Amino acid sequence: MSERKYVIGIDFGTDSVRALIVATDNGEEMASAVSPYRRWAEGLYCNPRKNQYRQHPQDYIDSITEAVRDALAKCNGEVVDAIVGLSFDCTASTPVLTDSNGTPLALLDQYSENPDAMFILWKDHTAVEESDKINEVAKSWHADYIKYGGGNHSCEWVWAKMLHSLRVSPELRADAYSWIEHCDWISALLSGDTTPEKVVRSRCAAGHKAMWHSDWGGMPEREFWLEVDPLLDIFDGHLFSKTYTSDIKAGELCREWAERLGLREGIAVGVGAIDCHVGAVGAGVRDNVLVKVMGTSTCDITTAAYDVIGEHTVRGICGQVDGSVLPGRIGFEAGQAAFGDIYAWFKRLLGWSLRSIANMPELEDKILAELTHQAEQLPLTAEDMVAVDWFNGRRSPDDDPLATGCLTNLTLATSAPEIFKALVEATAFGSRAINERLTDEGLRIDTILAVGGISKKSRFVMQTMADVIGVPIRVVRSTQACALGSAMNAAVVAGVHPTVEAAQDAMSSGFDGEYVPNMERHQIYNVLYKRYLAIAYGK
Repeated sequence: MSERKYVIGIDFGTDSVRALIVATDNGEEMASAVSPYRRWAEGLYCNPRKNQYRQHPQDYIDSITEAVRDALAKCNGEVVDAIVGLSFDCTASTPVLTDSNGTPLALLDQYSENPDAMFILWKDHTAVEESDKINEVAKSWHADYIKYGGGNHSCEWVWAKMLHSLRVSPELRADAYSWIEHCDWISALLSGDTTPEKVVRSRCAAGHKAMWHSDWGGMPEREFWLEVDPLLDIFDGHLFSKTYTSDIKAGELCREWAERLGLREGIAVGVGAIDCHVGAVGAGVRDNVLVKVMGTSTCDITTAAYDVIGEHTVRGICGQVDGSVLPGRIGFEAGQAAFGDIYAWFKRLLGWSLRSIANMPELEDKILAELTHQAEQLPLTAEDMVAVDWFNGRRSPDDDPLATGCLTNLTLATSAPEIFKALVEATAFGSRAINERLTDEGLRIDTILAVGGISKKSRFVMQTMADVIGVPIRVVRSTQACALGSAMNAAVVAGVHPTVEAAQDAMSSGFDGEYVPNMERHQIYNVLYKRYLAIAYGK
């Protein structure tokens, strides 16, 4: 075997799986491959009008197999033989009901076409009623089970989603025994044992999305769940009390999956984590550094030492969890429920006539480029129109899935580029609101690092973001920060590097750009931002 060692970082995104083969000594990216989810691409099991987004577990199985095999096919045999571990990141909360063997119910013949038996994607908002009930009980309970989740249990999170599935599909109750997050199921599946009581569970997913915390010995007590809904008693004794950080080995690659993927049996399989947290690792997150994972939505991730935050809990974010990002630090998550999705919505809106009347859908792809070009030429004044970015609800600060976006100051003279400019500024204002909540609650942000497609594709969006926030933003060189972060975690669980920080130091991709705020424009944006707060929050 070669002295040089390699690992595979596997990133389960919203639309596809990416496998990245990385050298552990210097982070050289040897090969990568992407495999879209076939059923998802066909729009199966989803209903956007109801905010229902489901993914079939077979899509995950098919796509990880294809992505890993395609990536391996691009490497020589010496590299393949020297792969020592793999680890994962997945969207979250993306849970599924399982039977007593840990099999997702949709993989059983009788439920194979039932969307409620499938993985419920992070952005599914069908469980609003259930999250409201959980929060109602939590706010009157003797123990504050939601305080580490920003004071709220979102409809995007696991308990609300699982209760919703049990309520609306009573036929599932006959076989429902437990639930599992996507990242935990993948590590268990590849390790060869999905028995619910034996799965090595992710601290990241459980702490941010499932109300797990060491203060109450794991999950909230049984009586709490009975008060929410007796249906949740199905899970009593079938879950877990311990969780593990992503520097821990979940198991070893079993023979079945070694043969399926074309890898050696027995290599290390890491504990998975949420994609944005792992993307922050790949970007180089440290204390006082905020990583913005910018795509269809955003996730904002930072860390702090235990004594910085103490017993204080940050209001209105997506949680603070010991070790969820870097072991030995508190990890903080916030984010926007829609970011690039807003630009895509406006493109679809303007492209309707091209698709439906002119029969020229190919021109639709040119809309955003021309909007950007025209918007960049517009003057910036304190009287400009202001938009609010809650087109898919508000995630942070202060979760509200029913919140909606808006455009103000529209007149008969308003142009499409002016609206687009206001939408871009609105997403930047939403980001600034998150930063200010974190700093108001005692965290420090000296540097912002950006990863994700938008950070690479749109100079206009990135410069607007810097001008609005007033802090320099550095763009991470790697286009695959989440997969790279998973590779860093894999290098630790395989014993190549002693800590995640050491893996970061050795395997980081560095940066390929920086956006410095224009302080004159920043002063104007201060005025517009006050109007944004007045419209959005009534401040």
